[in-house]
Amino acid sequence: MEIVYQDSGNEKELKLEEALDRIDALLNQMGDKDVSLEETFRLYQEGMRLLKNCSEQIDRVEKQMIQIDEEGQIHEFS
Repeated sequence: MEIVYQDSGNEKELKLEEALDRIDALLNQMGDKDVSLEETFRLYQEGMRLLKNCSEQIDRVEKQMIQIDEEGQIHEFS
């Protein structure tokens, strides 16, 4: 699962796992007492963009999933 991610005009594709790892790294950076308020805000914005992209990717995948019942009938996942 890949998402297109933009950070300061640089566009790159990240797998969902990579995006979640990046979010974790951002949280660690934000927790550093030596990081300025401006940098913390920039990191926050980057994290929110990543979270939004991850959520959209997961929503698309969920819509494509199917469920098979006991009789072998196929139903859309809900």
